[in-house]
Amino acid sequence: MPTSTMTTKGQITIPKAVRKALGLRPGHRVVFRLLEDGTVLLEPETVDLQTLRGYLKAPRRGVTIEEMNRAVRTAAARRR
Repeated sequence: MPTSTMTTKGQITIPKAVRKALGLRPGHRVVFRLLEDGTVLLEPETVDLQTLRGYLKAPRRGVTIEEMNRAVRTAAARRR
């Protein structure tokens, strides 16, 4: 069974066999789940892309030169 030692800063290295089994690579995050019986589960933190749908605003549609010219003319007419 793979083991690891905690440093004085509370850091541990996840053994290579565990990283490989979980598909972890540098930059990936893990979650520690504490169960009522004292068991600790280590799981990769994954995000289902469907849950992110609508999280970001849709990009705004660009405007045409004609629309820009029309807006400039309208603004100029209001100043007169």
